[in-house]
Amino acid sequence: MSQSAAMTIPTNTCQSANTHHLADKTLIIFDWDGTLMDSIGLIVESMHIAGEAHGFTTTDKAVKDIIGLSLMKGIELLYPQASAEQKLLIQQSYADYYIANSQRTPFFAPIESMLQTLQQQNRQLAVATGKKRKGLDRVLDASDSHHYFVMTRCADEAGSKPDPQMLTDILQHTKQQVSNAVFIGDSIYDIQMANRLGMTSIAVNYGTASSAELAAQQPTYQVDTPQALAELLCA
Repeated sequence: MSQSAAMTIPTNTCQSANTHHLADKTLIIFDWDGTLMDSIGLIVESMHIAGEAHGFTTTDKAVKDIIGLSLMKGIELLYPQASAEQKLLIQQSYADYYIANSQRTPFFAPIESMLQTLQQQNRQLAVATGKKRKGLDRVLDASDSHHYFVMTRCADEAGSKPDPQMLTDILQHTKQQVSNAVFIGDSIYDIQMANRLGMTSIAVNYGTASSAELAAQQPTYQVDTPQALAELLCA
């Protein structure tokens, strides 16, 4: 694939091409919301509905900035003035609304065909997400996509991003080395998490954070579209 506006490599990447050659990566780990699944709009809508139900307001940008964190950590950042009881109520209202409307969150095109191709190439695929286990299992069921992933790790099973515990758990489970893995995500917390392990990373510009915000975290690669991601990984 030729380098273009759809795929950029940070100019400060000074490690050898062999270190980051994606064709050699045998373990590919994905964030979920905003990376594989087109769920950002519903997340923002759900948080507005939940906050306003209990007397609190926020902005679209503020909600997008906490996507990738565990839900409660995000609520704490959005509504620091809320009491502990109110935060729990917001969390429940968010979950109720999101679950009731979760049929509105498809995979980005052409994500599923990309997963099929990577699986056919004998890559191991995994997920590291800020979702809770119950929430991830629900969307895996709804999208009939359990079979693509050898392991999935959630925020209630490990530290919230950018704590790299989810990634280390996946590495241990798959018996893979950091050098064999790449992590793909759409938030600054995703790239920070990969950087803490020295793991190759791909920032996707079509999710929560802007291209500039992601570039500031020094990802190994950046792509503008799901199609560009598929072309980069499947080449």
